[in-house]
Amino acid sequence: MAGALAGRTIVVTRAAAQARRFVDLLEAEGARVVEAPAIAIEPPASWEPLDAALDALERFSWLIFTSVNGVAMVDRRLRARGRTWTDVGRARVAAIGPATAEALAEHGVRVAVVPREYRAEGLVEQLRGEVRAGDAVLLPRAAQTRDVLVTELRALGAEVTEVAAYATRRVERDRALRDLLAAGEVDAVTFTSSSTARNFVELFTAEERRLWLGDVLVASIGPVTAATAAEYGLTTAVMPAEYTIPALARALAAHFARLPAPRGRARQRSG
Repeated sequence: MAGALAGRTIVVTRAAAQARRFVDLLEAEGARVVEAPAIAIEPPASWEPLDAALDALERFSWLIFTSVNGVAMVDRRLRARGRTWTDVGRARVAAIGPATAEALAEHGVRVAVVPREYRAEGLVEQLRGEVRAGDAVLLPRAAQTRDVLVTELRALGAEVTEVAAYATRRVERDRALRDLLAAGEVDAVTFTSSSTARNFVELFTAEERRLWLGDVLVASIGPVTAATAAEYGLTTAVMPAEYTIPALARALAAHFARLPAPRGRARQRSG
């Protein structure tokens, strides 16, 4: 029995190393998935700040992780330093969402706090009353990230050490994706972070966006990502109530299930 996405072409812009689960969920609903990673995950410019923080783990009251990438890179550096996750010791650990919490659980780390709303603002709200003035907080995350979390934690009186655990780099697209968009053969583009939205959209000129993306459905994992897409004139039509990959896949399937089945498409959009 065909799934709700049968006959639909969905572009996944997530980093290649993270995209498999999302691709599998979409393909299970019958989608033709085009993997077009807009970002690549790389080491930070220097490991020194993260290494120094990990060498002083015992002084932190809290470790806060805002992505699976942060968990993976901390694990990499712990092993490089001859340390293990048991060195987290008595520090409490917070994760921005269930996927990050699962990644920590795989290393035997008990997560004390996961917010109801899986974004920085939700995490801050969940930490109110938990983080005390004077608590030392380690925040290993992407370079050049929104400062909401740092600002709010410091307002609570915490001593925040923010270190770059990884960096994101734009991936240039090959001709195949451009040809699909120009031919009107893409039904939806998915964004799972602000960096995927920004880097994907900036691959195209304003005219190309108007001609190629105007009729393409935009699906964003949450309001922060949707706001970034909106900065480039793209309106998010699908956004799940829960900001997770499985929820985004379900929301896409539910949206297209309400529409008539595709009967072919125009091969070329006119200006």
